[in-house]
Amino acid sequence: MKISVVGLGFVGTVTGACLCELGHEVVGVDLDLGKVNLFAQGRAPVLEPLIDDLLAEVWRTGRLRGTSDIARAVAETDLTFVCVGTLRNPNGTQDISAVETVVAKIGEAIAAKTAFHSVVIRSTVLPGTTRGRFLALLEHATGGLAGEAFGLANNPEFTREGSAVADFRNPSRIVIGEIDTRTGDRLASIYGGIQSRIFRTSAEVAETVKYADNSWHALKVVFANEMDAISRVANVDSREVMTIFCADTVLNISPAYLKPGFAFGGPCLPKDVDVLTQWCRSNGLDVPVLAHIAESNEHVIARVCSRILGTGASRIVFLGLAYKAGVGDLRGSPIATLAQRLFKAGCAVRAFDPDVWRGRRLATRHDYTDDALNGLEGLLADDVDELMAWAEMVVVTSRAGQYASALSKLDSSRVVIDLTGQPGVS
Repeated sequence: MKISVVGLGFVGTVTGACLCELGHEVVGVDLDLGKVNLFAQGRAPVLEPLIDDLLAEVWRTGRLRGTSDIARAVAETDLTFVCVGTLRNPNGTQDISAVETVVAKIGEAIAAKTAFHSVVIRSTVLPGTTRGRFLALLEHATGGLAGEAFGLANNPEFTREGSAVADFRNPSRIVIGEIDTRTGDRLASIYGGIQSRIFRTSAEVAETVKYADNSWHALKVVFANEMDAISRVANVDSREVMTIFCADTVLNISPAYLKPGFAFGGPCLPKDVDVLTQWCRSNGLDVPVLAHIAESNEHVIARVCSRILGTGASRIVFLGLAYKAGVGDLRGSPIATLAQRLFKAGCAVRAFDPDVWRGRRLATRHDYTDDALNGLEGLLADDVDELMAWAEMVVVTSRAGQYASALSKLDSSRVVIDLTGQPGVS
């Protein structure tokens, strides 16, 4: 395919060179003539391992060119990658003015074409920007709609400086956030020579994934450094601590606990996080990430409580009351906390949880359960069908699949809220 890449900085240079390596014809575009000339001569305008040899190699194929003329580049290609950098304003907001200028110019060039042209945003932009801003710019410039007069997608890059070429060649996944299917198809074809899973999704999801990645990477670094600070106070080797920590690939380094749902709870996590945080304070150690875990968890409960109260439902049934599925222990259950708050707000609350029901019959669990219910001991029921007939709202908190039969009996007037993050329940 004939591809133009606007912006010959780190991302654009690597993207252009690697696309050319895949067999595509690439035109590099930049206002900086120095960068354009280097790129057009098969020489890298950026410092990056492997890029010099790669550019020299693809230049010899004759498929690599450079220009400072966006209109000409768009006229001569089928698809344009926008790799222009974004900045941060003094107040912390994102400055996308450079990207907007480029997208508007691309739109003007597309208006002069008869052939369908796709625009792919490679720049990192906040969720909603591709559809909310760039789509409008292209529609205004072309006078047409996405999928007809032009194509648009967001295709975030996940390359790291220092290993960018290797990352492009062997990506963990490729994310295509398409506004129109035709552009999504084109991108999937472009990446056909790379062995990697392709996720075709909305532009908003693609934009958010990029920020999820970068935020998670930053959080991992901060967490490791806070554990280092704790280890130093405890007079232990933080490297040994984290080596053993990372050896757990079932829970610690895995998808476990990384599924959106409800707040954490139970007899261990809340207690241990609080105890460790207090220990840090007593030792004069400031650990902002650890210290705000409980506060963030509380915000999750508060948001769900507000969401439920906002529906106006007054008879609420919880399917699952323990802090997780398969246990009868209500100690530290955020579900029980939520039920208490709804009750105090004037709602009638009931619950079905066979494990908790059985657990209350055990003397070792009875006190734990009653303490957690704190006056709501009568909310537990053993007939789920009776509860479904009574409920105005059903809150699914665990194992949505096991309640499929009961949920199927609800009519459309009942509200169902899923806190498990599982598909199949709205």
